[in-house]
Amino acid sequence: MNLFETWVATPLAGTVGWTLLHSLWEGAIISAALAAALMAMRSPRARYALACLAMLAVLGGFTLTFVRMAPGGFDGLATVRTPAFPAWNVRTEMDAAGPSGAGLAAVVPWLAPFWMAGVCIFYLRHVAGWISVCRLRRRGVCCASGQWQKQLARLSAQLRLSRPIRLLESCLVDTPMVLGHFRPVILMPIGLLAGLPAGQIEAILLHELAHIRRYDYLVNALQRSVEGLLFYHPAVWWISRVIRAERENCCDDVVVAMSGNAHEYAVALAALEQNRCSVREPAVAVTGGNLVKRIHRLLYPNRPNGAWTPLFSAVVLIATAAVALAAWQSPPQTEGAKPSPYILWLNQDVVYIIADEERAAFLKLTTDQERQKFIEQFWLRRDPTPKTVENEFKEEHYRRIAYANQRFQTTSGRPGWRTDRGHMYIVYGPPDEIESHPSGGARTSYPFEVWRYWHVEGIGENLFVTFIDRMRSGDYRLAPGNAR
Repeated sequence: MNLFETWVATPLAGTVGWTLLHSLWEGAIISAALAAALMAMRSPRARYALACLAMLAVLGGFTLTFVRMAPGGFDGLATVRTPAFPAWNVRTEMDAAGPSGAGLAAVVPWLAPFWMAGVCIFYLRHVAGWISVCRLRRRGVCCASGQWQKQLARLSAQLRLSRPIRLLESCLVDTPMVLGHFRPVILMPIGLLAGLPAGQIEAILLHELAHIRRYDYLVNALQRSVEGLLFYHPAVWWISRVIRAERENCCDDVVVAMSGNAHEYAVALAALEQNRCSVREPAVAVTGGNLVKRIHRLLYPNRPNGAWTPLFSAVVLIATAAVALAAWQSPPQTEGAKPSPYILWLNQDVVYIIADEERAAFLKLTTDQERQKFIEQFWLRRDPTPKTVENEFKEEHYRRIAYANQRFQTTSGRPGWRTDRGHMYIVYGPPDEIESHPSGGARTSYPFEVWRYWHVEGIGENLFVTFIDRMRSGDYRLAPGNAR
């Protein structure tokens, strides 16, 4: 097993994988709620605030899910002494069914490395874009005329902006944009200040100043960070699109409120669009969002917002949630071809106690008579009193299986023999002491149990085994450190 496969087999990889799957239905539900709210609201400020809250909710859900499922979230239970039990590398009937029967649990950990690679790629792309935009502050720029610098200062005073703002003309940009948060700079395409009427230029400058007044550059940077972290989620990209559209609408409303001339501002936007070839995403530009919808909204402010777009988005996102929830179900067992009782015996009855050599020999048998003879010899080799009729080892083994199925079955229907507690009970027998904490303890909020064995043959004396129910579903899993 190489290093990559070893890491995928760690609890952390499983935690990341399950967190990614959980975030799909969490984000879909949040986005569906946002879409429903957008249908009932017309205020750009309210819609923008709701979209930002939805983005934070998706990120918060992802973070809380990861913390809740993290293997290190046992708060000090790792200090409990744990025995060095052998690793539980056993095959169950799910493994014997092949890849189609391995279930979702076998695939989930492999999502982690692909997610990490995607995050790195997106963040490297963002860093490259940020470096490219930062160069625009120094290359191919010149200071705007003193007249426009005074106009910018006057407009800044009207918006109550106290920070110094530079106005530069650039030959490398084709649309006005804001760069920076702490030392903001407004870049205007070279010749634009002389090519448009003064009223339209003032409207464009007001739009860029509104971005600065609303801290949009900083919010946009944080928004892109979330996009990189949750790049795989369609709901995140839809929410981001809503945020960017409503951000531009909010700034448009500021311009109209200050200038009072929506028609002239709409003409200015149309003129800018003719000169635009591309927009660098790390910056906040005046031509962001859907320009046609923005102009239509400026010219016809009383028309109702189209409700079909968010409704359609809600349907798509709800469908995404349904697919994500369906992914939690294991692949259905095919009817008709039931496994033979000998395969069930191998992969259920004796899966924990059969040796690798015995398993390999059993799989080479070709007739049922040979398999039946093998099973008889299997139990006879383990009978402590072979001269008696009863086989105490066999009877005790099946008693343990029955007890595990009765006591350790999970609420999801997982049979007790397949749980970690059932595994431990079947292999090592009943513990001498059980310390049960169904409501958690002083150092952890998760339900847990500590089993104590005074003696385990071949392993040691006075051994403690900790099981933790991180999902609160009745499925107590073996805590890290109990097996090697």
